[in-house]
Amino acid sequence: MIHATPRSRHASLLRPRARGLGLAASCLLALASACTSGQSSGPDGTGGAGTGATGAGGGGASTSSSTSTTSTSTSSTTGNGGAGGTSCAPPPACDAAPPDPGAAQPWNDPLTPILVTSQGAARHRVRDLFLNPGDPQWVLAKLAYGALDKDLVGEWVDIYLLRDCAASWELLGSALTTNDGDHVSVEGVDDTGGRVFFPIPAGAALGAGRHRLHVVVRGDLTSADGFIEVVPAGTPLFVTDVDGTLTTYETEEFVVLLTGNLPEPNPSSAEALALLADKGIRPFYLTARPEWLDGRTREFLAANGYPPGIVHTSLSFTGALGNAAETYKTDELARVLARGLALRYAFGNTATDAAAYANSGVSPLDHRVFFQFDDPQGGRRIESYAELLGELAALPPECP
Repeated sequence: MIHATPRSRHASLLRPRARGLGLAASCLLALASACTSGQSSGPDGTGGAGTGATGAGGGGASTSSSTSTTSTSTSSTTGNGGAGGTSCAPPPACDAAPPDPGAAQPWNDPLTPILVTSQGAARHRVRDLFLNPGDPQWVLAKLAYGALDKDLVGEWVDIYLLRDCAASWELLGSALTTNDGDHVSVEGVDDTGGRVFFPIPAGAALGAGRHRLHVVVRGDLTSADGFIEVVPAGTPLFVTDVDGTLTTYETEEFVVLLTGNLPEPNPSSAEALALLADKGIRPFYLTARPEWLDGRTREFLAANGYPPGIVHTSLSFTGALGNAAETYKTDELARVLARGLALRYAFGNTATDAAAYANSGVSPLDHRVFFQFDDPQGGRRIESYAELLGELAALPPECP
């Protein structure tokens, strides 16, 4: 059992987080109820908080639940096989129903339902990860509620694993949610409070392949799902932005968010990315959206048939714009490249995408694909994803 004792936290529970309000400010403050609706997500594609359902999008999050960041462990692994011919074996469905968490347990702090969960719907999220065999393995999660993303501090979270996306859940252990700064940064995730940092025990280590995580808050049984993919160096992947690249325009998410609807996908974009996934090229959905939009990002991907992959939003409340977005995406891609993964294609629609892909050395240039945008570095402009379908279908498979 690993205990990270939270500090006294009533002061932080009583004060709102002092974070700047950027692109999503009007949504957060004027229409808070709309912002927190529609956050349910499914295991293999939708994210956020709410009950789990199956989907085809990137990493998943299901029902929202939270607890704390003391870690106790209980309870190890194969990947997708390759296939010959023109495509590879599909990824596992990973659509098992969530585990039965049992009855809700009393809160550690009697003020939690008054000061935290009363703020609105749960918006928990699990941080997806690409890992190499032999890397330290962590379950990373954020547990928060309401339009202002109120941290859940000092409460227990149970952590379940669907190893290899098979049929049976394992209880890995439990963790206490943190107060700000309780834990050192892990995999680029700083401890901003309300987080889980759970080291997967060596005896339960994940083998090669795709694995689903499910975290449940004991106090109210809200939950979230995410994914870890353990892959060797040399594994091919593609990276894609979301807003204005897969959606039909850059700010569409923030417009439709107020109505509870999802953005519309760019025609043929899901089909194009599915062709790459069929060739054994793993998806990495990399968006500078605010972290609390993790669930809706996954929901959009699943609802529109995008292939399952790893999903990363920014780690901030406001998201990243301009130079901050370039830095965020460059750093995320550097972490992937440091593991020896091979970036085969990159998709975007803005100068910040172009700069991040140039910084990351994605080549050849025509594998940097930009939707209705002229890349100053010389990447390829497309007017429609339909232009790519024949070319991507003809690629040779790179099956594991």
